[in-house]
Amino acid sequence: MPNFLLKRWHGYHVIALFVISIIFSGIVTIYQWQLGLVGFLILGVVLYLMNRAKTQFEDELSEYISTLTYRVNKAGEEAVTHLPLGIVLYNEEGSIQWANPYIASLKEEDCVGKNLEFISDQLPDILNEEDRTFIINIAGNKYRIVHEVNERLLYFFDATEEQEIKELFEKDRTVIGLIYLDNYDEVTQGMEDQLRSKLLAHVTEKLNSWSKNNDILLRRTAADRYIAVFNTETLAALEEDRFTILDEVREATAHERVALTLSIGIGTGKSGMRELGQLAHSSLDLALGRGGDQAAIKQANGKVRFYGGKSNAVEKRTRVRARVISHAIRGFISDSNKVFLMGHKNPDLDSIGAAIGMLKIVESIGKEAYIVLDPMEMNDSVKKLVERIKKKPELWEKFITPEKAREEVTEECLLVVVDTHKPSLVIEPALLNMMDRIIVIDHHRRGEEFIEEAVLVYMEPYASSTAELVTELLEYQPTQPKLDVLESTALLAGIIVDTKSFAVRTGSRTFDAASYLKSKGADATQVQKLMKEDLDQFVKRAKLVERAYIYGGGTAIAIGDPEEDYEQLIIAQAADTLLTMNDVIASFVISKLNDGRVTISARSLGDVNVQVIMENMGGGGHLSNAATQLEGIEIEEAEELLKEKIDDYFKGGQST
Repeated sequence: MPNFLLKRWHGYHVIALFVISIIFSGIVTIYQWQLGLVGFLILGVVLYLMNRAKTQFEDELSEYISTLTYRVNKAGEEAVTHLPLGIVLYNEEGSIQWANPYIASLKEEDCVGKNLEFISDQLPDILNEEDRTFIINIAGNKYRIVHEVNERLLYFFDATEEQEIKELFEKDRTVIGLIYLDNYDEVTQGMEDQLRSKLLAHVTEKLNSWSKNNDILLRRTAADRYIAVFNTETLAALEEDRFTILDEVREATAHERVALTLSIGIGTGKSGMRELGQLAHSSLDLALGRGGDQAAIKQANGKVRFYGGKSNAVEKRTRVRARVISHAIRGFISDSNKVFLMGHKNPDLDSIGAAIGMLKIVESIGKEAYIVLDPMEMNDSVKKLVERIKKKPELWEKFITPEKAREEVTEECLLVVVDTHKPSLVIEPALLNMMDRIIVIDHHRRGEEFIEEAVLVYMEPYASSTAELVTELLEYQPTQPKLDVLESTALLAGIIVDTKSFAVRTGSRTFDAASYLKSKGADATQVQKLMKEDLDQFVKRAKLVERAYIYGGGTAIAIGDPEEDYEQLIIAQAADTLLTMNDVIASFVISKLNDGRVTISARSLGDVNVQVIMENMGGGGHLSNAATQLEGIEIEEAEELLKEKIDDYFKGGQST
């Protein structure tokens, strides 16, 4: 404590004694005036001393405050001048008005009067952003800038070491990968042990070499499964390399007359091992749901990136899953009092045919079912089918509008979504939120957008169509549903449309399903009549094809007339037609729909994964058949965006 404060503390005691002395002297004077006089003399001396002490206290206090103010000001000047902290004041024009010596030491010259760009080219642009704290590079070092907008003041903190530690931490974060041999059981079934061992030796050799070159801990957990542990730095290198291990394994095993393919699921962005494992499992399921032969990387925020997917999904040789799913669906239907069946917007014959097939399954179990259909969104083929359905009142009464479906929903209802798995594409998205139990049946490769709340998912990318999947489910029902000619023809139409009359994505089970439907009375001639088009449509499609040009790499792009609207069917048929031209390996048709949206239909012969290109534009589909629809964009803008995505794809950017 300063001396003058101690004196002040003692002064309080003196005042107290002075008051007591006055009282005491007054009492003494009453009885003995001589002693009272002496007492008052003593009090006078004390009063003098007190006044002197007061004056001295005030002088010392004033000196202390002056000294303290000087020291504080000097400390502030020293801090501004010598602390490892940069301070800059700038004016409204972005010119530096004042900077402390630390800033001058960064640039090795005085910067007052110069523009902020003198310190860093990044500063003028960054100051216009909403963030008030950001990192920039200056002379090879990283600085955290704190921006005080109202004062037009910038603080510069050296964050080089901090950022280096952060980058090192990010690079060294653990990543878990699960590797699965997609078609191991199918390929090795019935194979001799010697050939099976030789095949696995090729895979093991490639994977071991891959793990050694990339510093990956790889362990085999089963004949067809591996687990890999590495870090994010290695993951970045694998992504830059586009996961060429997928191609290496496929090509190495192809020499043995069979090709094994890998699916890789990777979890990243979490610190906990269990969470990383769950992300890796989810990624692997996603890769398998898209047909396999690809790598899926799932981050903690839910974002997914895909690599590979260059080969078609391998058709399964066993129907065990179809039988199990068929019985599981029967159980869900039995527990419901009403079933709603719904496909995608602008339904095609596959969507309607699959819904009719599921309707027959529900009726065979003795439950009430309805097909949700928007009468305002139907192409010509579906309209022709609906006209035939209307001639059968007992079937037509099972079709209801989305509005009617919303009114009929109860807690015990079941929703079956066919031919799509994306919430944004279903006919009535509101039904997804109104139902607690949802079943998804689809043949498309799984995309990032998915109906997550589904209680049962039956997705088989190898299948030609959803109608094929539903036909197999029909076959495995204990009580065989009764199909008439129209119903079986509707299912067959779905298969024929999606396979382009059995020309693409057709496996042995596709013909088995078609054979079953033929045995139930399906009429292929009626299917051809449903698919017929009038002369105006043919001419319109021909003109659309005429507007095509070769963009590069065997890619054909056709641009519809901006002043004309096209039906989705015509756009898809134009893309199919372009694919039949010489030297064309992929085709894209861009046109406007009746509702004003811009749509792109994409086709390929399998050499180009059009699904990846369309997913990068918000769409999806199959490796050789995909599409997307864009809102709030003109055809010319869509064309430029498509070219950009095609360029990214051929440069190796096959991720979404």
